[in-house]
Amino acid sequence: MNNIFSYRNPSISEGADGLLAGMKIALQSSIAVAGWPMEAGSEALEGFKALEDAAVVERLKQNGAVISGLTHTSEFGFGINGSSGAGRAVEQKEADAEIMLDLAGEARLAAGRAGLWGFKPSWGLIPRLGVAGLIPSMEVCGILAKTPGDIRAVIKGIAGAEDRDFSQPDLDFSDDALEDLQPKKMTVGIIEESLSALSASERNAFDEEVDELTQTGFSVKFFSWPDYALCLVVHKVVGSVEASSAVGRYDSVRFGKRVPGAKNWNEMYLQSRGASFGILVKSYLMQGAYFQFERYDAYEHACRIRSRLVKDARRLETQADALVFPVQKAVPTDTSETLDGFYEQFTHTAHANITGWPAMTVPPSAAGRPGLQLVGALQADAQLIALGDYLFQKRRGGK
Repeated sequence: MNNIFSYRNPSISEGADGLLAGMKIALQSSIAVAGWPMEAGSEALEGFKALEDAAVVERLKQNGAVISGLTHTSEFGFGINGSSGAGRAVEQKEADAEIMLDLAGEARLAAGRAGLWGFKPSWGLIPRLGVAGLIPSMEVCGILAKTPGDIRAVIKGIAGAEDRDFSQPDLDFSDDALEDLQPKKMTVGIIEESLSALSASERNAFDEEVDELTQTGFSVKFFSWPDYALCLVVHKVVGSVEASSAVGRYDSVRFGKRVPGAKNWNEMYLQSRGASFGILVKSYLMQGAYFQFERYDAYEHACRIRSRLVKDARRLETQADALVFPVQKAVPTDTSETLDGFYEQFTHTAHANITGWPAMTVPPSAAGRPGLQLVGALQADAQLIALGDYLFQKRRGGK
């Protein structure tokens, strides 16, 4: 295997007719493709082959797309340090788009680093049936591509309610009624508190990107979200508790790493689980177990804060047509495998996973800049993609 794919499609074909005919799609190994390995970067799934297609894979195939292979992924898609293929399949023309999990901003951060457009849809727009994740109430299937138009095509092909996914709300995607975008009639908002973590050089680069929006005709306004910093705290607590519960299914009985020498089934189960997960995920699970069994009151309080943050998000949606956030955060490589380092990486992205917002990474417009992150109202995915497409065409001199 190469450094992009952990598994290549053994029989690449032209695909069938349909909305996505001719498109090659790369997937993380956290997404089930019948008969293919589905190890999700974890020894807990070692040797497991998917028994059936995930809902998104079914829809990709039905719409004529070809699955080009499975990219290397971090354990259960948590973080991007093990995702050496994230974005590179598209960057090196091995695929037209890639679908990967976004639990705290992984798809957006990977897109930003690869100079691609990255999209996190509204929570619930894309079914999670057949996905091996960690944080059910926050994770979504994100999409990376070279153009917003390619993202739109993939979303059209895979979005919509899934009867077999009982956790999914009844959402749909349609851009049929969208009118031509008129920047002079639109306001983009900036949350003042989101800029506090930027260094002077990062702030200058961000301001230069925002200046381009102003020159294009958008009105830029600043808003306050006093509890913005609590998004990371809530993600740490609520996310880790959900993760701790989610991995209970991995018992090393039918697949996965099994530690030898256990005297009974229960001992085998406990020892094997202890050996099945990497350091970063194991740290997260231990944190979640602590809040589940020792400080459940803190978990309940975090859930209440999350409810307040969601209400704040709905209020902010009414004040601007889109919000603009930074996307990338420079983190020392020797800290990125710790929980603190993990969350520092996703300082500018985790809020969208907490609130369910759709978010899009806009590649840097000039060398040395970090790019931008556009955030839209919940379920306003089509409008957000249209905004991204406008900026893409404007850069190409098309508008």
